[in-house]
Amino acid sequence: MRTSIIKNIANPIRFKEELLIWSQQFREVVFLDSNDYPQRYSSFDCILAVDALTSIKTDYHNAFEDLKQYQQTTKDWLFGYLSFDLKNDVEHLQSNNFDGLGFPDLFFFQPKKVFSLKGNQLEIQYLNMCDDEVEDDFKEIQLQIADFIFQTSEIDIKQRISKEKYLDKVSKILDHIHRGDIYEANFCMEFFATNAVINPLEKYLRLNEISKAPQAVYFKNNHQFLLSASPERYLRKEGEMLISQPIKGTAKRFQDPIEDEKSKNDLASDPKERSENIMVSDLVRNDLSRTAQKGSVNVTELCTIYSFEQVHQMISTIASKLDSQYTAVDAIKATFPMGSMTGMPKISVLKIIEALEETKRGLYSGAVGYFTPNGDFDFNVVIRSILYNQENKYVSFSVGSAITSKSIPEKEYEECLLKANAMREVLS
Repeated sequence: MRTSIIKNIANPIRFKEELLIWSQQFREVVFLDSNDYPQRYSSFDCILAVDALTSIKTDYHNAFEDLKQYQQTTKDWLFGYLSFDLKNDVEHLQSNNFDGLGFPDLFFFQPKKVFSLKGNQLEIQYLNMCDDEVEDDFKEIQLQIADFIFQTSEIDIKQRISKEKYLDKVSKILDHIHRGDIYEANFCMEFFATNAVINPLEKYLRLNEISKAPQAVYFKNNHQFLLSASPERYLRKEGEMLISQPIKGTAKRFQDPIEDEKSKNDLASDPKERSENIMVSDLVRNDLSRTAQKGSVNVTELCTIYSFEQVHQMISTIASKLDSQYTAVDAIKATFPMGSMTGMPKISVLKIIEALEETKRGLYSGAVGYFTPNGDFDFNVVIRSILYNQENKYVSFSVGSAITSKSIPEKEYEECLLKANAMREVLS
């Protein structure tokens, strides 16, 4: 059981930073921030969970069943992540590529302390075992100041796949498409640095300032960190309603308003970008239908342009009503991994990209989020993100693009570099 206390916050922007700095004393931290981005589907402006009472950490074997049992037994707030390699639990697949990060395939924890902020109203929910700490913690939070130790080593960022190899690999994907093996594939490559010493919180705050993304995440599990400026929602459950918002289609932003508007309009009318988005929307629609009430799957928004700090994006919204015979975790398993990070048909694509990519995706292109005590949930897509293993000093970020029959390898490469800009700037 939890004690709930409401507080009014005079300066929410400042309080969010104080809250995040205060959280660093704990081994487990999940901080989710919408950055005040105007969006229809959002329960909070930000939410913080710290300090595990219980947790689940596992590889992909039977992972969704283990998560289902944990969620149904706990019936409490749970925060954590699903790595991309849980695909191996959904289908007979493998992940044999290099992994420099060593994160578990799945990790969730039941926090002792939860803070959720909406406007000026803060709700604090502590487990009854520690509810006598609320007032002291609240005072301590408001005394926090940003006092960072900046990185002490030069970070030499390397590209796992050279430009020449990238162009060759995309050509091979195009061969598969022209043969009719697949229609679309999301192909990714890694940028990394070894012997990297960084301050994860400082890097997150810089990345978040550059991007101001609506699905931003700061995640810490002891020595493992995710610093995410994701703009994409994977899946949200609210009552019986499921909502997925895949992104496919990217265009550069410009300082000149006329040039910026032109870039936005060009994206909206680009036949290649629209076909990518429509194909992924169809895949998501099909995935949602597996657990949906009959006739309830509905595309409520198709190929709408949303503007973010760094880029314009094309986003569609697909909704369904969950059939009562299925659980919350069933709905996730039926749609995982998300269509925007795989392609069509999903299983064939997953085998092809496993053969061509050179890094195990791990948490990249997986999902981070939470379950509520009543079984609702909200998860992002882990893109535009920095991953860091503090113990082995390995830092990594990956980027990708959708390859279709209309793809030009050089342009796909340029799109990847555009998406890498913010992470590279933060780490350089």
